[in-house]
Amino acid sequence: MNKNYFAHETSVIDEGCAIGDNTKIWHFSHIMPSSVIGENCNIGQNVVISPEVILGNNLKIQNNVSVYTGVTCDDDVFLGPSCVFTNVINPRSAINRRGDYAKTHVGKGATIGANATIVCGNDIGAYAFIGAGAVITKEVKPYALMVGNPAKQIGWMSEYGHRLDFDTDQTAICPESNERYELVDGNVFKI
Repeated sequence: MNKNYFAHETSVIDEGCAIGDNTKIWHFSHIMPSSVIGENCNIGQNVVISPEVILGNNLKIQNNVSVYTGVTCDDDVFLGPSCVFTNVINPRSAINRRGDYAKTHVGKGATIGANATIVCGNDIGAYAFIGAGAVITKEVKPYALMVGNPAKQIGWMSEYGHRLDFDTDQTAICPESNERYELVDGNVFKI
């Protein structure tokens, strides 16, 4: 097992997981078997990474997040404090549905805000921005800005996390990076 990562003495790292170089795992977190965590990740306090979860490089997972079996995250994803993933659409305590886990994929650079809930089986597109407390009940397009319960799309975000203001030509410029974006047939593309 790779030991080129930091794990706080109160964390639990099970045998059979893979953890990338320069990753930091903080107080009271639990990394379960067969999970994969990329390089340069920061796993906050009281985080659970369940078996078979796959996390890319440079993820930031804030405190009190449980990432359940069936979830995969690409590089540069931000998971805000106490955000929630589910993995069974119809859970019952007395009925074992471990073989019925729905899959959820979070695309590169996406942000999921504090206390947001992602209902399983609904993928999050690259660079999407899920507002604090939002409840995702359907697939989210790349660059979409989602808020509310149930979440509704209210706009688009740049890769730097700024709301895009499209002009009459359906183009927008990120105020921080000066990158240009185009809105075509209800989808955003960086140009």
